[in-house]
Amino acid sequence: MENFPRKGHNHGSKIPNCALPNFQFPVLLVLALWLVPSSSISNLKPPPLPILPIPNAFQLEWQLNNMAMFLHFGLNTFDDSEWGTGHVDPSNFNPINFNATQWVRVAKESGFSRVILTVKHHDGFCLWPSEYTDYSVRSSNWRNGTGDVLAELAVAAKDAGIGLGIYLSPWDRHETSYGKTPEYNEYYMAQMTELLTRYGEIKDVFLDGAKGEAPDMEYFFESWFSLIHQLQPGAIIFSDAGPDTRWIGDETGVAGSSCWSLLNRSACQIGGSDTQYLIGGDPIGVDWVPGTCDSSIRPGWFWHASEVPKSAKNLLDMYYKSAGRNCHLLLNVPPNSSGLISDEDIQVLREFSELRRSIFSRNLAIHALFNASSIRGGIGDSRFSPYNVLEEGIYTYWAPEEDQSTWILYIDLQELVSFNVLQLQEPIQMGQRVIEFHLETLNEGGWKRVINGTTIGYQRLLRFPKLISQHLKLVIDKSRADPLVSFLGLHMDQFSTFSDVKDQYLPHFNGSQVLHSALPNKSRSATM
Repeated sequence: MENFPRKGHNHGSKIPNCALPNFQFPVLLVLALWLVPSSSISNLKPPPLPILPIPNAFQLEWQLNNMAMFLHFGLNTFDDSEWGTGHVDPSNFNPINFNATQWVRVAKESGFSRVILTVKHHDGFCLWPSEYTDYSVRSSNWRNGTGDVLAELAVAAKDAGIGLGIYLSPWDRHETSYGKTPEYNEYYMAQMTELLTRYGEIKDVFLDGAKGEAPDMEYFFESWFSLIHQLQPGAIIFSDAGPDTRWIGDETGVAGSSCWSLLNRSACQIGGSDTQYLIGGDPIGVDWVPGTCDSSIRPGWFWHASEVPKSAKNLLDMYYKSAGRNCHLLLNVPPNSSGLISDEDIQVLREFSELRRSIFSRNLAIHALFNASSIRGGIGDSRFSPYNVLEEGIYTYWAPEEDQSTWILYIDLQELVSFNVLQLQEPIQMGQRVIEFHLETLNEGGWKRVINGTTIGYQRLLRFPKLISQHLKLVIDKSRADPLVSFLGLHMDQFSTFSDVKDQYLPHFNGSQVLHSALPNKSRSATM
């Protein structure tokens, strides 16, 4: 969720009187309860059990910061190419105005929590002075062969409090051992060891199955994973099949409208996975492998003088369909041949940041009155109060009583409010639970359904035509276990168009992946 400031809210466990029946308790009963020793009535109901799988601590940290910046930079930047041949003269690399601090400043000001550098792309040119090849910055004219792009980026990132990640391409069009499986895997792991032992903490390691002229080349991925986790235990490893985060199946920055953090890694193969499986995940998956949506601010991955960046509105739509669908947005912003992020890209990023701030900095439900179909431990237990959905973070949440057939949050905004975005979060440390849900509004004709949704996860953002309403209810229709909601927000987006949101009126649940043991909500016509 965006780290924009929101006004504090503290209702405790207040429940609107209009939503509850009036019970008359006999005075003697009240007195009797008052006289009972507190030790006999203070046994709290424990929190619900998590439903497996659940994220580890490093996956949680990664998910809580839902955007990272990719930095494609290298000889391709100077050769006007996307896939270098591996034979371009390294002296061509000469970013005379290189400034890693500028890269990091742009990332931080734009809301990105991490930067990931292509330390070696498919051409094999290394942005650090590797001891295992002569095809690196050491052979360039930049800083007379003494420069180290990764070293300067590592210092800048640490100073700014930004996480650092790397992409070391498996495919190497320059290295002569490529195609000889044992020899090249030794070479690759030697370079990976350099990267993970010389530059401080590495938060992300981006891997893929890129493979070119040697189709029989085998990558020892499991050995690579073990080495990475040995040298950088807190690093998140990305690939088609995880182990820590997965590719979403496309490079447009768009996840499936149903998106699970659950996956069966045994059903995936790096470089050969079913993209439809990756896009949506698996509601009965046994592994926690959340999705990464990677895309570029420009048509290509590397900077080209002939290309221009996408608009801020395009990036906003991408944000809704990635970070707003339980995924991480990895947006590539390629530095130019002078060694700086271009002014036009910076301007788009500023506009993109301002759009998000305008929409999400204020929760229009902040002063609402809440009630629920049930509350775990009863209405006196504020630990699971429906008002918890107004608190920032995932560690407080509304929880219903066990074994209920109805899961509803009632919302009284206390006045007519205009909004067109629903924001929801689950406490993912307890597992991903919700399969289907919908939002209803109360008008003169009764309750009317506004929007349907499938899966929530860390964050779900749903857009719909502007609604003016005071009374709402969020209905959980189907869930893997008792549903838990950690945040609910209502927002007004004045920038998206009807064409951006029209695909969300009906559920997009993949029927072949329905969890047959899911708990259904049987009461869809419940009233306040």
